[in-house]
Amino acid sequence: MVHQVTLIPGDGIGPEVAGATVRVLEATGVQIAWERFDAVGYAGIERYGTALPEEVVDSIRRNGVALKGPVTTPVKGGFRSVNVALRQQLDLFANVRPCKALPGIKVPFPGVDLVIIRENTEGLYRGIEFYDERLQIADSIARVTLRGSSRIIRYAFEYATLHRRRLLTLVHKANILKATAGMFLAEGQRLAAAYPAIPFNDRIIDNFAMQLVLRPHDYDCIVTTNLFGDILSDLCAGLVGGLGTVPGANIGEKAAIFEAVHGSAPDIAGKNLANPTALLQSAVMMLRHLDEATVAGRLERAILAVYRERTVLTRDVGGTASTDEFTHNIIAHLGAQQ
Repeated sequence: MVHQVTLIPGDGIGPEVAGATVRVLEATGVQIAWERFDAVGYAGIERYGTALPEEVVDSIRRNGVALKGPVTTPVKGGFRSVNVALRQQLDLFANVRPCKALPGIKVPFPGVDLVIIRENTEGLYRGIEFYDERLQIADSIARVTLRGSSRIIRYAFEYATLHRRRLLTLVHKANILKATAGMFLAEGQRLAAAYPAIPFNDRIIDNFAMQLVLRPHDYDCIVTTNLFGDILSDLCAGLVGGLGTVPGANIGEKAAIFEAVHGSAPDIAGKNLANPTALLQSAVMMLRHLDEATVAGRLERAILAVYRERTVLTRDVGGTASTDEFTHNIIAHLGAQQ
């Protein structure tokens, strides 16, 4: 079967890590027809006058699956985040970030295995903001709906059930944000009754952040709102070695985007130094989404083998290899499995 997949390489090191991932996927033998779009973000502004051309969104709607490299988001001024726009336009309500250290990476807490499931389309990231020039007051509205809360929490329970996770923790700030976070917590407590096989608890966000850096092994699968999830997912990535090695997925009812969650690293762009591991790990998630579990397993084993050997790694994870050398080593390990 040939899978139709939208490819968004991104900018900075995006084209390098995307190119490496495409080469590795070709080496697996899986049949993918790529629909590639390079003009996204700054390139889209230059070519089309928009950071996210409509033809890109149409392609993802048509194909149902996309693989995406990092796209730079300007701080303060400039265009709005392409990532946020894609999630909202395609209703990709579930952001899934597994955080588990690869072999040989030095981490503060060995054996951490966490999954952050973040509501992806609501809260402060709805972009409902106002600025009163006369009073010099800025307002941002965190819009949280019962429907949005219910579907992400239900998704988290279903994920925990499917993947045999040992605990689901709902993270909130209901002691202060009694309307928004209070509704989210109440819906989680209500839905927990429908999933008695999954142990459930809740934690207040600030206390939970402290507990993660003291006792991360106490937790397993975490569901939370948009802003809290954005922060916690990076914190958890830090517990297992950083953003350069962890995958990310944005899941909706009709489409899914699998992406590298790290930045575009313009300082090393074009120097053949970038580490494609995060996007390769995201490709593993994509393959499972495409019902290519056998191929996904082969790729995952190849990544683990390369890290376990620690002879051909990029400099950000303690090696000296170039992007190309690392990629060739992954492909060699894929071939050794045949």
